[in-house]
Amino acid sequence: MKFLGFVLLASVFVFGLDRSASLNVPVGKGMSQSPVGIWWPTVKGDSPKALSKAPVIVWFHGGMKSSNCEKGLTAGKPISELVPEAVVISVSACRENHWATPQMVGAVDVALDSLSGRMGRPVKEVSLVGVSDGFFGVMSYTLYGKRQGVKNRLMVSSYGPFLGTAPEVAAAMKEKSGRWRFLQGGSDRLYPSGETLPWIQVFCRNVGADCDLKYDPAGEHDWSYWEKRYPQWIRDAIFAKTP
Repeated sequence: MKFLGFVLLASVFVFGLDRSASLNVPVGKGMSQSPVGIWWPTVKGDSPKALSKAPVIVWFHGGMKSSNCEKGLTAGKPISELVPEAVVISVSACRENHWATPQMVGAVDVALDSLSGRMGRPVKEVSLVGVSDGFFGVMSYTLYGKRQGVKNRLMVSSYGPFLGTAPEVAAAMKEKSGRWRFLQGGSDRLYPSGETLPWIQVFCRNVGADCDLKYDPAGEHDWSYWEKRYPQWIRDAIFAKTP
């Protein structure tokens, strides 16, 4: 699928009382906009130099087809608390503007362009984290996002078969840089492990890059379950250096 061009409009940051901020970015060529949440890192002295060197995480929330069109404003907060040294950016997907569409991949890049201006440097390298439906965001951005410097990918409670067979999807990932990490639970109420685990295992064998799975038989379809039990594994998935 070849993605179309996008209209890049200037965005204005709105700052909160804490270390969060928000902005709106255009979605495709229409009039719709996507609210974006941003969480700045906790760095000593909040110096511009420290901010300019902070890693950037793109958070892809779940429930992308729900009627809540402002999920991005709050969805990234938990990961920002777990990795306070990073900048977290969370775009809102909603209804027909879901993660697997060209307009939403474009909206993520517009948000990152705006972030580049604020940080005083081009944002060329990012880590991607997707929960549930956010899996589609990680995959779509890997395929079509304009930033090829994807260092790390973490997918939680995902369902790969929606995209096709694991060998086919792995073959489509022509960019072999970066790492792939999966968190999957045996008590996932939406995605049976009998279907998700074989897909992930075959994908990892075929993707041609560093790929690993953390499986918990009691794991649930709930980010809070994973962040409470595996905080260090999540941090390592995002921050460990690419071999």
